[in-house]
Amino acid sequence: MSLTFSDVSFSGGFHVDAPYPPGAPTIGVATATGETTATVTFTAPSFGGTSTITTYTATSSPDGITGTLTQSGSGTINVSGLNRGTTYTFTVTATNSNGTSSPSAATNAITPAPPPTGQVEYTDPGTYSWTPPLGVNSVCVVCVGGGGGAKNSNFVYPNDTGGAGGGGLGWKNNIAVTQGFPYTVVVGTGGISGGDIGGQSYFSSSSLVAGNGGGTGLINGQGNATGGTYVGDGGGNGGTGGTGGSYPGGAGGAGGYSGTGGAGADGYDLTATGGAGSGGAGGGGTTGSSGGGGGGVGIYGQGASGGTRPAQQGGGFGGCGGNNGTAQGANDGSGGSGGNYGGGGGGAADGTRIGGAGAKGAVRIIWGLGRAFPSTNTGNL
Repeated sequence: MSLTFSDVSFSGGFHVDAPYPPGAPTIGVATATGETTATVTFTAPSFGGTSTITTYTATSSPDGITGTLTQSGSGTINVSGLNRGTTYTFTVTATNSNGTSSPSAATNAITPAPPPTGQVEYTDPGTYSWTPPLGVNSVCVVCVGGGGGAKNSNFVYPNDTGGAGGGGLGWKNNIAVTQGFPYTVVVGTGGISGGDIGGQSYFSSSSLVAGNGGGTGLINGQGNATGGTYVGDGGGNGGTGGTGGSYPGGAGGAGGYSGTGGAGADGYDLTATGGAGSGGAGGGGTTGSSGGGGGGVGIYGQGASGGTRPAQQGGGFGGCGGNNGTAQGANDGSGGSGGNYGGGGGGAADGTRIGGAGAKGAVRIIWGLGRAFPSTNTGNL
């Protein structure tokens, strides 16, 4: 039988040197050096263990982001990959071939530069290109589709034309974007007088976040009076246009941030009211000598909905600061126009009257800490 000893000395007695890791370093100061970087200083521990220290590691709290320094003595560790606007402290450990020390005390707190705050809105129909500003890597977007345009009358008495549908509203939060990369923004047109669906509005892709356009309204039972739908984390469909009868139908209101636009009044009953929107949506228009346009919706976040419009009182009320629909067009019997943004156009009386035009759509992009649709710091900052 044989015995093997390591780290054993016999000078003046029997002694064994056990393998020990280092003691904890003495913490220094953390300093933010950029939007996502910091430095952490430290002093080497007085006890380096039973082998030479090779590496020091700084670890962030929160997130556990690390930086390392390969040397045996005191120094400064660079840490990268931090999140802008997050407050961090750091601890440091020392490592030798026998193991890793316990963590040091925590540093002072630092906060790399928070992301910038801003917003941009597009309120004229067309296609645009938007590039994120420096420091912006996440955005929130709301899109409102164009309201439908109501059909013209063409001596179809006793059936006047119906009101058109309101545009849908969709919103989405925390959309990751890349600095320097252009993103497509499309703002939908309002449906023209005479019967045209509203245009779709979207950011980047119609499958990401979008508000779809409202339908054209009915004439002699033909057409589509439904409100536009939406794509996103939340939103609301546009209101349905009222059916034409002995009188023109009122238009549907634009969709809201968490509810549907108000329905337009049917043209069979002069006592019918324009429906109230919900979740910030625009209200529906009423019937009478002209079909009232649908109420629009604002793009600054969820607020009050467009309420019920009393019978024969014209256009629907706007929601969330959106515009009211108008009572009638340029001449008596022509349909009222939809209110911005996304209100549908009102129906036209018999004869050769003009159907109401739908309101245009809109897209708004916001960024910054603590901002989110439907209503968290969504105003202009």
